[in-house]
Amino acid sequence: MTIKKIKALIIDDEEFARENLRMIIEDYCPDVELIGCAASAEQARALLQTETPHLIFLDIMMPGEDGFMFLQSLSVRNFHVVFTTAFRDYALKAIKENALDYLEKPIDIEELQKVVVRVRELEEKKTPLLTEDRVTRVLESIALNNTVEKTVVPTKDGLAVLKNTEIIYLEADENYTTLYVLGGKKYVSSKGIKAFEEKLDSQMFFRLHKSFIINIAHHLKEFNRTEGNMAILSNGAQVPVSRRKLQEFLDRLISDH
Repeated sequence: MTIKKIKALIIDDEEFARENLRMIIEDYCPDVELIGCAASAEQARALLQTETPHLIFLDIMMPGEDGFMFLQSLSVRNFHVVFTTAFRDYALKAIKENALDYLEKPIDIEELQKVVVRVRELEEKKTPLLTEDRVTRVLESIALNNTVEKTVVPTKDGLAVLKNTEIIYLEADENYTTLYVLGGKKYVSSKGIKAFEEKLDSQMFFRLHKSFIINIAHHLKEFNRTEGNMAILSNGAQVPVSRRKLQEFLDRLISDH
């Protein structure tokens, strides 16, 4: 089935970026009909209540709720997505690895035209571009590329961006990991604890048991031998120190103080 025009939305928090892409589309992409622009994920969801686009140009890095969180918030994603970004970071690497379409800012006209041709072909074949599996893989990849300051955790509602200083401890449960943070909150991730161990700052976190990693730098309050070897944390949690890790744990405490 041939569609007359590809109906498109632009979602980007920067007005200049929205206007620049709009003008390029109007001047160089006659196959595309721009049906709306949004400056935030909230505005985009409101647009989707009344508009049915074939294609969304989606900025990755938006304050508050980024492009990935926006996608995760939608129960139905019956459109193609072209990610736009000004950063050559791990998020872009994940997008490339999972064969999703993207455009780097400043937008190259020829690259834009190629993407539009590809979307038209997929739309006419009714081939889904943005499958749930692909989105999940991208989110997981991003979660494993956290910085020293923050950890990104995919959740059932989207993404949680946690300051590492606020993470008290992590607990493994088979293939899942629960992260306990300040304020009594906890987040469950489908990633195993080893994946977190490999990415977390070893100067701040210590794996003292096969099932536990603690924030030894900020949240260890006491070491108690009364009922076994237990690390007492800032939220009152008691975490066991395994025999195999005990000497390394004690050495670490001595070297830190």
